[in-house]
Amino acid sequence: MTQSGPHRRPMPGALMRSAGCAVLALACLAPAFAAEVDGKRIIDADKEPGNWMSHGRTYDEQRYSPLNTINDSNVNQLGLAWSYKLDLDRGVEATPIVVDGVMYTTGPFSVVYALDARNGKLLWKYDPQSDRHRAGEACCDAVNRGVAVWQGKVYVGVLDGRLEAIDAKTGKRVWSVDTRSDDKRSYTITGAPRVVNGKVVIGNGGAEFGVRGYVTAYDAETGKQAWRFFTVPGDPKLPPEDKAMEIASKTWHGDAFVEQGGGGTAWDSFAYDPELNLLYIGVGNGSLWDPKWRSQAKGDNLFLSSIVAVNADTGEYAWHYQTTPGDAWDFTATQHMILAELPINGKQRKVLMQAPKNGFFYVLDRATGELLSAKNIVPVNWAKGIDMKTGRPIVDDEAAAYWKDGKRKLVTPAFWGAHDWHPMSYNPNTGLVYIPAHIMSAYYEHIPEAPKRHPFKSVYQLGLRTGMMPEGPEGLLEMAKTWSGKLIAWDPVKQAPAWEVPYITIFNGGTLSTAGNLVFEGSADGRVIAYAADDGKKLWESPAASGVMAAPITYSVDGEQYVTFMAGWGGAFSTFAGALSLRAGVQPFAQVLTYKIGGNATLREPPPPADTPKPPALTADEKTVAAGAALYDGNCSQCHGIHAVSGGVLPDLRKLTAEKHQMFLGILYGGRIPDGMPSFAEALKPEQVEQVHQYLIKRAHDLQSEGSVWQRFSAKPAAATPLADNTSKE
Repeated sequence: MTQSGPHRRPMPGALMRSAGCAVLALACLAPAFAAEVDGKRIIDADKEPGNWMSHGRTYDEQRYSPLNTINDSNVNQLGLAWSYKLDLDRGVEATPIVVDGVMYTTGPFSVVYALDARNGKLLWKYDPQSDRHRAGEACCDAVNRGVAVWQGKVYVGVLDGRLEAIDAKTGKRVWSVDTRSDDKRSYTITGAPRVVNGKVVIGNGGAEFGVRGYVTAYDAETGKQAWRFFTVPGDPKLPPEDKAMEIASKTWHGDAFVEQGGGGTAWDSFAYDPELNLLYIGVGNGSLWDPKWRSQAKGDNLFLSSIVAVNADTGEYAWHYQTTPGDAWDFTATQHMILAELPINGKQRKVLMQAPKNGFFYVLDRATGELLSAKNIVPVNWAKGIDMKTGRPIVDDEAAAYWKDGKRKLVTPAFWGAHDWHPMSYNPNTGLVYIPAHIMSAYYEHIPEAPKRHPFKSVYQLGLRTGMMPEGPEGLLEMAKTWSGKLIAWDPVKQAPAWEVPYITIFNGGTLSTAGNLVFEGSADGRVIAYAADDGKKLWESPAASGVMAAPITYSVDGEQYVTFMAGWGGAFSTFAGALSLRAGVQPFAQVLTYKIGGNATLREPPPPADTPKPPALTADEKTVAAGAALYDGNCSQCHGIHAVSGGVLPDLRKLTAEKHQMFLGILYGGRIPDGMPSFAEALKPEQVEQVHQYLIKRAHDLQSEGSVWQRFSAKPAAATPLADNTSKE
């Protein structure tokens, strides 16, 4: 496998360092041999079920634990054992790793924490000093989904595109490598690395900003690049890098995608089969989203929205299955993949299962990529089903092909999908997959002129209009009510739900299933919950002081079983669609919450929100305000929310203090680096900044007049709902 094509600059070498930016605390408590994990230990993980040594616990990513000390008969006795407050209150998406009594986890901006898994005491903290002014180049908050460990090292992908190795005992940096193939593009990393056969595997994000996707493997000991697999072709004027790119290049048309990057970033999911030595890659959306402007509305655009299998040692292409050919809706296939053995038509098959954004649940033969079955898990309107002869979706052009007739289309599901990054889990005892699902729709609209690449790296490059919402709170509230979540216990053999639990909104947490007949999940509205895995009965619930998006884990130390949730509201939903995310009724408050039977620790609570300041007088005319609204939408909405309504993760710009109003130009030109805000000096002229300012003053006055309507957004579901009514069975 070619490491980099002739049209790409060479990768910088790994930076070998013996000291980094670790803050050491109680390092003497770390075990003598920290994180001594290798492939054999992960393959044999069931022999030491007290550890959680890989992202999905095992290479098959089932997120199932054989531990059963906590079970359906005593889970109602769970209490908080300990908590640890993270440094920054933004989105938390990490899956902790626990090895031999030490927990390794991450918070916002890729900060790594090593904690004593018995009591939550800090052993060390490592801050990679992510280039925070580049946080605006991340589509979906400054999140991180966790670390990998291997032979005494901890590996973390840094938001600004670096991959770093840390000494697991001391917290000092061992090596660092820049994974970006082009530093002029908005490449980021939010996903967790995996380590396979001594190689650290990592993808990247950035398709919303116009990058070319790839996955890279680095030597775990030295950081030297071992192989790179591109997911979409490069410049058609140059020879393809390998066989896979020969296949892919035939499915793209024109050359507009070269300037726009093409997309196809592998920003989250991987799985690995040691027997086949195949690494499975989940590939993301295109850049641009609109296929007419990306590829002349022609071709499947491989390997967008695909599951791709490659040789884990060389990165050589083995097979692919494309869930959404020619993707036009951000229907990524980066969602969690699970490997298992299932009885299909009377025969045991080694399968790969995925519920990508497009709303269907797929079962594939993981040796060949053959489609075995597919069924929608939620209502969909973009496709009428999957043609089992061709494996392709039967697209409903009238409902969803906005680029063909130029009409605005309300598509179900939409860009955050029927299932997003939040991990699902599989319980081999029940035979069910537990999916944190979304019910949502959104408008997509073609733009009549081909978009030019925006020079500012922190601006979305989608090539269409989407995310349209009402401006007033009454209309927003009605729209928010149409977006909901559910936990679906899905039978992958029958391709049907066994039971479901509804939630008030989307972006509820990933799931964990255990041998104790339990499913654990956190919720967007600030709860941690345990259900019976077989029938969905709610058995335990406790407040979490913030929304919970990450998947929980369980582990044991000294004979005591624990369950850990990473709590902290944030991410794409609460930044971009701030008004709709207010339905959750929570605020960011990032902490590690660990429970055990009989735990009695006190839960930390977030401070109360500040009062809303009185805005200055509105002096601008309607034309100026309208110009400011357009500039805000194009430059600010992805972080501070559509129509300047924040979900609480980043400042609500309708609530600026008098001092901030006076400093407005300086803030936009100087940036707010600690918070990750870039300078807009090269993007907006002073008169344009003032137009944005006047628009925000107008929105502040709107807020004053709208009054109590906003309080109705966060109305929680009735707490007294009987448990039996919380589930619906097939």
